[in-house]
Order: sequence, then C-alpha cells, then structure tokens
Amino acid sequence: MEKPIIEVKNLGKKYDIAHMRGGYVALRDVLAGIARKPFAFLARRLRSAAGMEKKEAFWALKNVNFTVKRGEVIGVIGANGAGKSTLLKILSQITPPTEGEVILRGRVGSLLEVGTGFHPELSGRENIFLNGAILGMKRAEIARKFDEIVAFAGVEKFLDTPVKFYSSGMYVRLAFSVAAHMEPDILIIDEVLAVGDSEFQKKCLGKMDEITKNEGRTIFFVSHNMGAIQTLCQKCILLEHGTVAMIGETQEVINAYVRKAQSAAGFDISGRTDRRGDGSLRVSDIRILDEKGSEANSISAGKDFTIALRYELKDPKVSDITIALGIDNNLSNRIAFLSNSLVGKNISTGSESREVRFRIHDAPLNAGDYYVTVFIDEAGKVLDWVQKAATFSILPGHFYASGNMPQQGDMLLSYGVETK
Repeated sequence: MEKPIIEVKNLGKKYDIAHMRGGYVALRDVLAGIARKPFAFLARRLRSAAGMEKKEAFWALKNVNFTVKRGEVIGVIGANGAGKSTLLKILSQITPPTEGEVILRGRVGSLLEVGTGFHPELSGRENIFLNGAILGMKRAEIARKFDEIVAFAGVEKFLDTPVKFYSSGMYVRLAFSVAAHMEPDILIIDEVLAVGDSEFQKKCLGKMDEITKNEGRTIFFVSHNMGAIQTLCQKCILLEHGTVAMIGETQEVINAYVRKAQSAAGFDISGRTDRRGDGSLRVSDIRILDEKGSEANSISAGKDFTIALRYELKDPKVSDITIALGIDNNLSNRIAFLSNSLVGKNISTGSESREVRFRIHDAPLNAGDYYVTVFIDEAGKVLDWVQKAATFSILPGHFYASGNMPQQGDMLLSYGVETK
C-alpha cells in the first residue's frame, strides 16, 4: 500500500505575544531613558532574557492531523485567522512547527505571497532562473522550460524589465508559471491567485487541473473562492481557530462552512425580532436544498434547488394565505420574485405547522451571494414579513455548454446565437 504523500501528525504552532505598554516610542526616548535610569533598563533586559516579561501564548494551530494521497487536490477553507496561511508555511518548510511533525514524500513547490523568491532589481528573465533555483530546479531544467514558462505568464514584452516595475498581477502570473512548470510532486498555493485577473485565474485553475489529472501531482490549495475550491478539489479541510473542524467531500465541507458563517451573521429566523406582521402565523425555519433534497447553502449555477420554509400557525382562523419570496443580490437589488399566486397554487394553512417548498429549475443565477425575503399575507393583511430571512451562494457551474460564466449581471438567460 502506497504511503500518503503528506502526513500531518499532532501539528501545533505557538507564537508568544509580548504585551507592550504605551504607544510609539522614538529612539531618542529610549536613549534618554537609558541615560536617566541605566539600572532600570538593565533590569528590564535581564527579565526579558530570563523569560520573565509579560507574554501571552497564542496557538495559531493546535492538534492538526490529516493525510493526503498522491494525486489528490485538497482545498483548505476557513475564516480569516483560522490558521490557513500558518499551515501552508509549515508545509512549505518556511517556518517550523512548535509540536508535532509533517512528513512530505516528494518535491514541494509553493506560491504563498506576491514576489516571494523574486529580486526586485533583476529582470523577469533573471528572476525565472533565480526563482526556479529557489524552488529546487536545475539550470538546465529551467532553460528547457523557459519558453513555456514565459508563454504561460504572458510577460514576453517585459521579460528584460526589472520586476520592481511589474504590477502585482504580473508578479503572480510569472511566479505561478515558474511554480507550475517546475513539476513539483506537491504544489502549495495560497490565496495569492486572487490578485490576478479573472481570465488568468481561470487559466491557473485549468493548469492545476491538468497537472493533477494528467501528471498525478498533488495540490494543496487555500482560497476564499468557494467556486474555485468546488471546481478543483475532491476533498476539503475546514479550519476553525487553528483546529480541524471538518475533513471530507468538498461540497459537504463548503456547506458546513457557509451554514456556520450564516448562523454567525444572524440568519436564524426563529429568533428574529425585526419582523413585521400581526403574528397570527410565523415562519420558523428556512432551508436551501440542493437538487437531491439535501441541505446545501451553496448551489452550482444551472442546477435545481429548493427554498423550503416552515411556518407555525398561531391563529386557527387564518386559512388561505399567499407566500411571496424576494431574492436580492448582495447590493440589496431585487432580482427575482416568487409567489404561489403567480403559478396558481392555493395554500390552505391546515395544520399548526407546515412546510412549503419553492423549487427553482436550472438556477439561472450568476455566481455570488443572494438573500431571501419572506412575505406572507391573507387577503391583504400582513401575517409575517422578514427581510433577509435566509442567504445562499451560487457557485460557478455549467449553465452554458462552454462552461464559461459572465463577468457581470445576476441573471443567466438561456439563449442561442445565429448568423444569417
């Protein structure tokens, strides 16, 4: 049985945070303090050397365990400060762990920060050789792939220009191209790709997909772009406060992450007090379901999904109701309106509790975040009205046969193009 290409065992990383008193202190103030009270200064230095100064231990990572098989593409997601970048720096052998161990069985290439391994005074041509050498490539290997690296990066015109004049996007294109063409066994990539334009990001994702499927290499990918994670990664790791909260199939982990983020943002409708209506009927729960009926707060464009809401009847006199759902984009612009009355479906309240489902076919929405507002009335009398009662994300999908997604607009229209 082949051993994992990456093994992480009981990994932890601790930083000591020193608490300084006061604000900014100039050099002249330090020198004046030494002159006035030399013994007090010496005492402070001795306390510092003895480890007696006031410090706080901060664990950026704690008890992290996982394995990665050769050829797998692993996504890492989590909120800012969850420990993602620290984990990548340890895997890239930039910083050592405080405890535990990491076993890497293969050559590692990493792309963590814009310009890492580049010398600003050297040209793009010279930096290709410099960066390649830092990443472990031999000069003959770099020379053999030089034209391919330059073509992929698209910096031919600026090849002999010092990189200090490059934009951040040009930096990233060249750095990614070098890292991707060095043929590492393990390629580690941070959110740095977000600096590039959308066309280059698509190109990078295609290259990463190629080197995993065709060449069997392993990719460790950190991103806040859930669409990229879903498209590229078979498995995903969710980090929370420096610990592994979940490891599993990518869609399941993304759904769990989105649900927690929404809950933290206050989208629990049952406890909402900022609602309007006479209270004779109240919505108690709203869920987003995927095409299989499983709860999933992120849906791929072009796939069916369902908005399921449950209401609790407080007044048995309420009978025939109208339920309307407004779907807004993240700028609070209304982009769609759904109602049972529009499709000629009558809803009788019946029992004290009932679930009503609105099924949307082929999700004609562009990638982004959307909010659902709920409005329920009976013959013009408002029963319950909750703004932004739920939220969901649309991920890039295959609404169009080309697999491309529009760069602007919220709605996806099904259309054809003819020439005559």
